[in-house]
Amino acid sequence: MLKIFSLCSIKAWEEDENFLRKVEINVLIPKKIREKARVECKEYVDAFTECCSSSGIGMVVKCRKQNTTLKACLTKYYHDPEFFEMCKTEYLKERKNFRETGIKQKDLPAKQSKSEAT
Repeated sequence: MLKIFSLCSIKAWEEDENFLRKVEINVLIPKKIREKARVECKEYVDAFTECCSSSGIGMVVKCRKQNTTLKACLTKYYHDPEFFEMCKTEYLKERKNFRETGIKQKDLPAKQSKSEAT
């Protein structure tokens, strides 16, 4: 009985393109949000990295200002519902592409560059 239920539930989420599993909502989409937020806050990330690399062990005290501005920038994106929806839509497109082709998104540029080289 359990196998029938689990097969039916698996089939249900495979059929619905917009259905998101818990791991996708709680792990994979937030990971995409973090990556995109770091790109959007690049100037603050670079300033914090530069401060930390030049400060050594005293970075905890010396880089508070840079850390505060970086956290403020990142938090703005983490709590933005429009940004979440944009990342969710992008994730769904990538997942759909993977289901159709079997090629992971991170492998896609490498495969394209190899085919262009030959």
